[in-house]
Amino acid sequence: MNFEVARTQMLGQQIRAWEVLDERVLRALRETPRERFVPTDYRDLAFADAEIPLGHGQVMLAPKIEGRLLQAVQAEPIDEVLLVGTGSGFLTACLARLAKHVVSVDIVGEFVAAARPRFAEHEIGNVSFEVADALALSHTARFDVVAVTASVPDPTNHFIEMLRPQGRLFIVVGREPVMEAQLITMQPNGSTTTENLFETVLTPLINAERPAPFVL
Repeated sequence: MNFEVARTQMLGQQIRAWEVLDERVLRALRETPRERFVPTDYRDLAFADAEIPLGHGQVMLAPKIEGRLLQAVQAEPIDEVLLVGTGSGFLTACLARLAKHVVSVDIVGEFVAAARPRFAEHEIGNVSFEVADALALSHTARFDVVAVTASVPDPTNHFIEMLRPQGRLFIVVGREPVMEAQLITMQPNGSTTTENLFETVLTPLINAERPAPFVL
């Protein structure tokens, strides 16, 4: 398979066609070797318009969703980013090209263990990995960008509270079959604004669907 031809087709037929036109984002997607982050058995599908199974019930997002996410959060070279869902590591690598530093968190330790040597191989040094339940992370750390690569059933303040002023949160809210990708921005006065970006369906964030407390 000619990966360079497939990469060019992906950028033109999927990414640009889905209104991802930010040149910095397109460059990050073009220069990050997606085929190196895909499980070996699925390498020929690296540039397909589809999710790719990663194991543990998780998937690698379709390229057009990754492109829209990257364009929405507008990560800048001065920004510190929290990415929830390391997965294959590809989205972490793209964000690392755009931002100052990325903290990449996944509840599946196997994903983090597999990602670390890939980043060493490609000499990407501005990334920290952590194995953790993102819903149990402390609010003491603050970020310019928080990106969640799985869905939550209802709006939650948990990730909003991790934003600095002018910080941006990308998150998908809802239950199948109706989910909405949202960009939530923290204003200087502590209020937030929400922009609905597009409809999609993502795998639910592990532990996001918590049972309601029992009340007598």
